[in-house]
This record gives sequence, C-alpha cells and structure tokens, in this order.
Amino acid sequence: MAKAVKADDPIFDLRMNRSAPDLWPMLEALYGRHPGYEAFRLALAAMLKTAWKERPNDLKHLDLQRDLEPDWFLRPEMAGYVFYIDRFAGRLTDVLDRLDYLEELGITYVHFMPCLKPRPGDSDGGYSVMDYGAINPAYGTMADFKAVAAELRRRGISVCVDMVLNHTAKEHDWAERAKGGDPAYQDYYLMFDSPALPEAYERTLVEVFPDNAPGNFTHYPEIGKWVWTTFNEHQWDLNWANPQVFLEIARIMLNLANQGAQVLRLDAVAFMWKRMGTRCQSEPEVHMILQALRACCRIAAPAVIHLEEAIVAPQEMLPYLGRGRHDGKEGNLAYHNSLMVQFWSALATRDTRLMTHVLGRHFPDRLTNATYATYIRCHDDIGWAVTDEDAGALHISGPAHRAFLSEFYEGGFPGSFAQGVLFQVNEATGDKRISGSFASLAGLEKANSPEAEDLAVQRLLMGHALIAGFGGIPLIYMGDELAMLNDMTYLSVPEHAHDSRWVHRPKMDWALAETRHGGETPAARVFAGLRAILARRRATPALHGAVPTQVLDTGNATVFAFRRAAPVEGLVCLFNFSEGWQHIPGDWLRGAGVVEFHDALSDRPVQLHGDNLALPPYGRVWLR
Repeated sequence: MAKAVKADDPIFDLRMNRSAPDLWPMLEALYGRHPGYEAFRLALAAMLKTAWKERPNDLKHLDLQRDLEPDWFLRPEMAGYVFYIDRFAGRLTDVLDRLDYLEELGITYVHFMPCLKPRPGDSDGGYSVMDYGAINPAYGTMADFKAVAAELRRRGISVCVDMVLNHTAKEHDWAERAKGGDPAYQDYYLMFDSPALPEAYERTLVEVFPDNAPGNFTHYPEIGKWVWTTFNEHQWDLNWANPQVFLEIARIMLNLANQGAQVLRLDAVAFMWKRMGTRCQSEPEVHMILQALRACCRIAAPAVIHLEEAIVAPQEMLPYLGRGRHDGKEGNLAYHNSLMVQFWSALATRDTRLMTHVLGRHFPDRLTNATYATYIRCHDDIGWAVTDEDAGALHISGPAHRAFLSEFYEGGFPGSFAQGVLFQVNEATGDKRISGSFASLAGLEKANSPEAEDLAVQRLLMGHALIAGFGGIPLIYMGDELAMLNDMTYLSVPEHAHDSRWVHRPKMDWALAETRHGGETPAARVFAGLRAILARRRATPALHGAVPTQVLDTGNATVFAFRRAAPVEGLVCLFNFSEGWQHIPGDWLRGAGVVEFHDALSDRPVQLHGDNLALPPYGRVWLR
C-alpha cells in the first residue's frame, strides 16, 4: 500500500520551484497587461496548492514514481486502445468486465473517448461538453470513473480522457450565464455586437465542416450577438485572451487528474488563439498556453502527461511536442497524422517514395520528453494531408494525388481494394475526406476470394507492425484488432446519419471476439497477429521512444524502411507495400547497419536468398 504523503509536504514547493520558470513567464507574456493579472496570478497559485492538497495519496505516490521514472510513457511496453465506453462495454463499470480482454491483447493505456457530460442530441461525438465536472450520465458518474480508473491503475493501465480546450457546448453553465447578459461570462467567449468583425475575420478562416456547419460564426438574434463557432453552431469558442478562462480550464484539468486521469487529450488546441488576418490556427500564443498548462500539471499532478490533438501539417505539428523555447516543456504526445496519411497513400500507390520523403525530411529522429501517438485509424475521418510542395518534390500533382486517394478509398477507382465512405467535400479546394474502418479500407470488405482476404489481413498486420515499430505509443482503435468492417447502421440513427464517421464507430462485436482463439478467420488471424506484434514490441528495447528513428531509402520504391538507432541491438525495419514479392540486397542491409539476420518481430532467423532478403506480399521485418 502506498505510503501517505502529507498535504503540507515540501514536495509541492520543490515542484513549484522546478516548474515556475515554465509557467510564470508564459502567463506574463499572455496576460501581463490584463488589469486583473495580479489577482489571477494569486488565484492560480492558490488553486494549484489546493489541487495538490486534495490529490489522493495513491496518486501522489504515482507522482513520485513518475518523477523518478520520467520515461515511463516512452517504454516499449506502452500500447494503447481507444474506444467509446458505451460501444465497447455499455457503462463505465462494465469496462471492468473487459479488462482481461485488454490485458490479453497487451494494452497498457486506454483512451475513453469523450466521456464528460455532453449537450443533448448532436454533440459532435461527445466533443460538445456542457459540464466538465460530470461524466456522461449514459456512462455513469464521476464516482464510477474514479473507481474504474483506480482498478485500471492497479493493473498498470493508464487512462486517457478528452479535455476540449477550444470550445464548450452552448448549453454549458458559462454560456448560459453569457446568454443571460452577464458581461463577465460573455468575456469567456468571443461574442460580437455586429457582423463587422466576424466578416473581417472570416476572410482568412478555413471552414472545418463546410457541409453541415458552414462559416465560423453564428448570429443569435435573441441575445443580439454574433458568436465564434469554429466547428458547429452548438460549440462556442472560448476567449483564451481572458486569464479567467485559463484559470477555469487549469482547475478542471487538475480535478480530472485527481479523479485518476493519467493522460489528458487536449482537443482542438490549434484553434485556441485568434488573430485578425490569419487562419487563427497554431498562433504562437497557443504554445505559450499549452506550456503553461503543462507546467500546472507538473506542479500539482506530475504523473499526468498531455496528448495534444493537432491534425495539421508537419511543420505545424512538431511545435506541439515542443520546439525552440518550448522544447521539452509542452506536449508529451501528439498524433503522427503524417505517418497515418502516408501509410494509406503508399498502400494505394504501392509506392513509398512520398512516404520516405515526407517522414524523412520533415520529422526529427528524436524528441525531448515527448513522442508520437502512432495510429492507422481513429474515430475521425482521413483528410489527405499531402502538401503540394511535398507532392511536387516527387513530380506529382498535389490536387490530383489527393483526388486519387479519395476516389481509391471511397472504392470507386478501378481496381481499388478499399471500401470507404465520403465524409466532406471542400468545394473551394476540391479536397474530399474519407471515413471507413481499417479492415474495410484495407480490402477485407470487398475481398471475394481467399487470396484477396489473405492480402487484406496482411495489410492489417503490416500496418500494426509499422505503428508498433516506428516510435511512440501505438494506438489501436476498437475493433481493428478483430478486423471489424464498416457499420452502415449509423444511417438509421437520426443524430448520426449526417456524419459518416459513425461508419467506423461500431458497437463492439463481442460474439466475434469470442472466436479470436485459434481458427483461420480474419478476426482470429488479426487478433493473434496483433497480440504477437505487441508482445515482441515489449521484448525489444530498441523500440523505446527515446531511440532515434531514421528513415532510410531502400532504392526499392515499394519498400519503406527505417532504422531504430539504439546504441546496442538496434533495428532496421522494412515493410513491403505491395502484393508482390520484393527483394532487398544484403549489401544494402549491411550498409544500413544489420549485423545479425534475426527478425525481432517474429523472433526467428532470416535466410538470405542469393544475398537478397525476400519480402512476401505486405511482408515486414525488424532486423537486428
């Protein structure tokens, strides 16, 4: 049992002194000229100490452990699983009945998709939150969450929850007070008395959901205001230029930490700061805010890390993991969206040259106190984040390539193995986005022969081996471990029918899960294969997140490769992105650093044939 830590322990002061240089200069730059800055500073310092005093003793013990083991989230035993509570288990307490399943798979991190209390009806999948201090009643209570988080913690599984930073639901108490005319709460949001400023801002803004939520502002005649609503009419953007918003959000985050959340997924962070004449995305102040919020957790709940959700181009994404003055001080995790996009691009073209160019050129081989969340699919659609510049470097048309990928994964391109669903079309740019489950996009839904089915399974396993080996925490989206297909029943649910992303948000098929042991069904093969991949990941020290990942050019356009440059027993990882056999010369492998032809992924020796490594269709190896 953890030893009790006294509330007045000097550890708080030591942590405050440690993180003060990361906190106060950021807040001074953001809010120093605000007339209420000194009162805000005192209130924040008091709130941090209160949050520490209220922190349960077992979590304070975890804080100490992770201060001593700051690389805990970089270790190769980390593997994540992402699910909606109701679709995976029912209610929060029902998750406890499924922990053996997660442990069998090798999961040490679970992301409860939005579980805080949402607005009624359409809530953007739970991201329109009306009460950050309560759990969605359909899932249970905060007491349930605390109990479930404690059991997961006992089993060595960290819990991730969503904390939406850019906006609240229009039904949130702050918004209701603003509607009632309270000027203090109207200043929590971006509200305007006339359309002049909204129209001026709109000239440089991008529409996020052009089909069902065009524009970035909503007029409310009943209150005589235009409100900034980047995502949906029911999601009101917060005014982060107001220090009270920072104070409120920091308090909420620490409360969630004290309930047992160990990873806070900070949603829609790119949009938090507004500046006229820009896209109002990834402005410098965003990174100041995020560094300051990170410092707050390091002071009052240092066992907690931050996952920053910014699905943007590489040059925009990397600062969320800390660059320049924020290096090592901002996010601990960020989604490797480019790895996901390039996987699907190379899979469609059977050509990894663009993948090699993008991942080798734009990303450093290591990060400071941070790593990637690697994934192939998630709850969201796929936007084809391939820039014209990157495409042009390989003499490809960016617009034509993005159009090809959309048509291929919607299933309409001749010879496509994929079956997806169109999500959105941006009429201004012509860009289209795609929804679909991993298995359906990888060809399993359209497979009409044992050979086509086998190729689909191999694509699934290659993708899982890629994210397990690349560097970071691999995230498995619920159902992908069983090769679950698209779920078209979303069309019969009124609040889902307009949003094709629900096609890959099915209810967990527990009957299918019961068939996972033995047998040659796709579900059994993928489950066994993924379980083996994660087991081999745990046994491979070179996959620690601090080990450099160096992208290599094999000279074979169909084979993607990288080196995990550990000082001892490093790896060269290769992936065949085609349905044909490929060969890599032994001289190239030795030049890349291979000294032992042993595959750490299968834990078996590898035989060269005529001094060539033969990779079967969608084959993958981690060579020592």
